Amino acid sequence: MATPHPIIHVPDVGHEPHNPVRDDSKLAPTEDLDREPDGVPHSVVGLTAAFSVMLAMLLAFMFIAGGTATRVAAVVLMLIAIPVLVGTLRRKAERERDHVHPSR
Repeated sequence: MATPHPIIHVPDVGHEPHNPVRDDSKLAPTEDLDREPDGVPHSVVGLTAAFSVMLAMLLAFMFIAGGTATRVAAVVLMLIAIPVLVGTLRRKAERERDHVHPSR
């Protein structure tokens, strides 16, 4: 086994760290295992992915299968639907975000 670089060493924390799995007695006062650690509600992440894919598929189908009028309608739909989708999901995320236990 190779010896590590002389500057690199394992930090000494002074105790064995215990990560709480579901033992509430080992939680710090500010820890909450039920919060969403990234601060964004996971339902909003899923809805963003689903609606983005569906909108992209609809617009691609309109471009491939349609004529000039359908392509113009696809561009108009894109210019309207994307800001509406982003704004609606932003409001939903803000409404459902955990303000008591914000992410770190």
